[in-house]
Amino acid sequence: MKITQSTLPGVFTITPTVLEDTRGYFVETFHNQRYAAAGIPEPFVQDNLSFSKRGALRGLHLQNPHGQAKLISVLQGEVFDVAVDVRVGSPTFGQWACETLSGKNKRQFYIPPGFAHGFCVTSDEALLTYKCSDLYHPEHEMGILWNDEEIGIKWPIEQPLLSPKDNQALPLSQIDQTHLPRYEEK
Repeated sequence: MKITQSTLPGVFTITPTVLEDTRGYFVETFHNQRYAAAGIPEPFVQDNLSFSKRGALRGLHLQNPHGQAKLISVLQGEVFDVAVDVRVGSPTFGQWACETLSGKNKRQFYIPPGFAHGFCVTSDEALLTYKCSDLYHPEHEMGILWNDEEIGIKWPIEQPLLSPKDNQALPLSQIDQTHLPRYEEK
């Protein structure tokens, strides 16, 4: 596997080794010891599966407390996946990184706790799976407006399909910073 550091410290793209022959292919999608050695130390405790249609945009989501590291993969289709640093005091606060994930490229995107996550579907349909380092706590979930001008994400879509909750999310500058995660220098 190959690990590529994004523009945000701690956010990685993982390109796994694909063993392919006339029968099909095999990919090891997670190996605790290898991923820990590569800088992904979290134990994952929950797996999620999301099916979405072209134009669906989900996010930007995070939990605080109970921040979740996420290891994201696409089984079918293609998505534009985004991480936004929302850790108060971080040198990269409000900055974003992205990766195109697809069933063809088999890449994974690792997002540590303290980052908001979102994605939009750029194929007809997409089947996305992700591992989480903490359980879902709906009482601590929060959203940031997907098209926050100050963050400036260059989404590959202009008129996304949004949930009512995502459509009503606030820009990062309007969220009480006492509710956001804190940056801890390592």
